Amino acid sequence: MDGFTYSDIFATKGIEYLVVITFLILLVPFWLALNKQPKIVTQLRNALGSISFRRLKIPQGLYYGKNHTWLFMEKSGDARVGIDDLLIHLAGEIKCIIKASPGDEIKKGELLTELIQEGKKLRILSPVTGTITEINSSVEESPQILNDDPYGRGWIYKIKPVNWISEINDCYFASAASSWSQQELEKIKNFLAGSNQKKSPEFSSVILQDGGELSDHALSGFSATVWNEFGEEFLERPLGT
Repeated sequence: MDGFTYSDIFATKGIEYLVVITFLILLVPFWLALNKQPKIVTQLRNALGSISFRRLKIPQGLYYGKNHTWLFMEKSGDARVGIDDLLIHLAGEIKCIIKASPGDEIKKGELLTELIQEGKKLRILSPVTGTITEINSSVEESPQILNDDPYGRGWIYKIKPVNWISEINDCYFASAASSWSQQELEKIKNFLAGSNQKKSPEFSSVILQDGGELSDHALSGFSATVWNEFGEEFLERPLGT
């Protein structure tokens, strides 16, 4: 076969293949070792980001409840209800458990939703009184929607309110919502910093970053006890009448 030249790629590129194989051999046990400590890995990954007021999404035209819910009145007369961006940033990867069904009557301050993460939970209370008209089951099936689009596809309930005018007086709107969110972030920072020193000192370098900013998903590194205390302090406080 004139003109045919045979090349043994293993002879010409043997060193390159050996380097790649050696790299993979070293990488696999390293990766397995990291996965034996998932909580620490999660904390280190989250430390790459931070929760600052400038990063928070606070769309104008929505009402914001003191328990980190938001409301939007649709033309139909139904109020769309969801969870605000600050709470999503704090909690990190969570599963949303819907606790009410269409047709249910709900009172302001009653349980609407639970956010679950590795046995820890946060209780989300209804910011309004009314009748549940629709639920967004996609937030249960695809929890990432809450992180990606909390004010759009991440809505959780539609409620037909019965005391809308009086109950939204307990909410924040427009510039007042921005001011409240900034103050709330500072309160949460102080709460977590105190909890960190008392209960989880080994995570001090990843809960608060240089400059005093909270690490993204800062709450996820804490125990169920701290989650319960956080819920009582920031999510289950009296919502007014």
